[in-house]
Amino acid sequence: MEILRIDENKKQFISLLLLADEQENMIDRYLERGVMYALYDDNGVIKAECVVTDEGNGVLEIKNIAVAPDAQRKGYGKTLIYFLIKKYSDDFSVLKVGTGDSPLTVPFYEKCGFIRSHCIKNFFTDNYDKPIFEGGVLLRDMIYLQRSL
Repeated sequence: MEILRIDENKKQFISLLLLADEQENMIDRYLERGVMYALYDDNGVIKAECVVTDEGNGVLEIKNIAVAPDAQRKGYGKTLIYFLIKKYSDDFSVLKVGTGDSPLTVPFYEKCGFIRSHCIKNFFTDNYDKPIFEGGVLLRDMIYLQRSL
């Protein structure tokens, strides 16, 4: 397994990016200013990606993290989270993430040591062109979780 920083042609990963953020113009808001990493298996096949941004005051934010559908539930997402923790713990004090209030994503972050921080009401209904459903739940509010680095 190998994790590589991607500095050019980040849009080549759009199919993975769209798994975590269903609207391309929302991805465009952070993609170029963010640092992207791609996780490849031993055969050089991409399995996951993530994008993080420096939000100031020692806060690093995960803006996008996605695992290829055929690779989900195999530890790749958790591997990326722990890679970020190790890589950035000397330069940042908090790692945060915003996600929908979904039974699929919130428990994943909680298992990785994140705790709920705050909520932005109606984020998804106010900022996305069409309703987003995850795990049978209509996403309305953005739930922020964080953990110390």
